[in-house]
Amino acid sequence: MKSLEELKAIREKMQGQVGIRKESDTQTRVVVGMATCGIASGARPVLVALSDAVQKKGLSNVAVIQTGCIGLCQFEPIIEVLEPGKEKVTYVKVTPEKALEIVDQHLVRGQVIGEYTISNTIN
Repeated sequence: MKSLEELKAIREKMQGQVGIRKESDTQTRVVVGMATCGIASGARPVLVALSDAVQKKGLSNVAVIQTGCIGLCQFEPIIEVLEPGKEKVTYVKVTPEKALEIVDQHLVRGQVIGEYTISNTIN
């Protein structure tokens, strides 16, 4: 970097890239708990299965992201589906196979799989 103009050009380029990653109001977020308890319970293969399935199906309106502790360690691996304008759905004790079902039923067809949710587990 030799000048102020170069610095400004780098700044503008990076701001453009950050803008690309911003979530829209129509994007569904699938959040996977990846704290120590989640990883120990098998969250990493769940995350990979979700990411691969979303990408394979071309679900451009779905973002699969990681978070730390969700606070319900006994129910790990946990994923939360946050769709704009709808209540959050929390799936518990998720396996890679269940994750694929969640993609097909919930993310593609819009049907919550009640038997995998926390409300069904607690009741």
